[in-house]
Amino acid sequence: MTTASAPPTARPLPRRSSRARRDWRGWAFVGPFMIVFLAVLVAPVVYALILTLFRQQLVGGTAFVGLANYAQLFQDPKFWESLFRVTLFLLIQVPIMLALSLIAALALDSARLHGTGFFRIAIFLPYAVPGVVAALIWGFIYGNQFGLTGSINDLLGAEVLRPFSADWVLASIGNIVTWEFMGYNMLIFYAALKVVPTELYEAAEIDGAGQIRIISGIKIPALRGSIVIATIFSIIGSFQLFNEPNLLKNLAPNVISSYFTPNMYAYNLSFAGQQFNYSATVAIVMGVITATIAYIVQLRGSRQEVR
Repeated sequence: MTTASAPPTARPLPRRSSRARRDWRGWAFVGPFMIVFLAVLVAPVVYALILTLFRQQLVGGTAFVGLANYAQLFQDPKFWESLFRVTLFLLIQVPIMLALSLIAALALDSARLHGTGFFRIAIFLPYAVPGVVAALIWGFIYGNQFGLTGSINDLLGAEVLRPFSADWVLASIGNIVTWEFMGYNMLIFYAALKVVPTELYEAAEIDGAGQIRIISGIKIPALRGSIVIATIFSIIGSFQLFNEPNLLKNLAPNVISSYFTPNMYAYNLSFAGQQFNYSATVAIVMGVITATIAYIVQLRGSRQEVR
């Protein structure tokens, strides 16, 4: 009579330490970036926030004032005037620039335009020109005494074109910015159009859709994400408007003031007025306003894409 053999005893599993061993190799790759990020971005912002809590006084030197600089800023008519000016610039210039960029991208993407390579480079070329050089070029064109504008006025026998007048200076700056960045936004839209599947166009042609229907039904929806990105970049650029008015100020000193834009106001407060604390307050408030508006645009754009 055979007896059943006892089942083999299972080997005990090795005990895992209660605290898992961490692998720090990932931080070795991320570490250099984090050091630069903290030193270049986080540290200056923190320092600027600290500056806004102090004020340089004639008696007693630097003193802690809490939120007094912010209270003064919200009652400063120069700040509100400059903010209104760049907001007006944003609401008018950005839609015009993006619309022209969209039309150029659609024209380049169509098969009916000859010499697309030449037109693509020609439209994008102004973006390769440094902003300072672009402002100087257009400043000489706008000059009433020596520029193209002055020559046209002399030919007409009257001062018809007045790009440096109080009524037209903002439009003149908008023209420079549009000339600079139209090609950049066009390239964003053109790149987005190139990834649209060709099967969609073939199906639309089989269904008898015309070019207008293809643009409204296929191309524009495909560009929604890139339009949101271009809009966010344009909003940030509008609130950071500085180079063009600051360089043209020498040509139109009675029209372009030291607080023409918030960035010019902060710059002149800091380097001309030695009001570093108040200048930092302007910069922090403008940063918050810009980030808030850009986030709202991004949020609305994301919701529309989901729909």
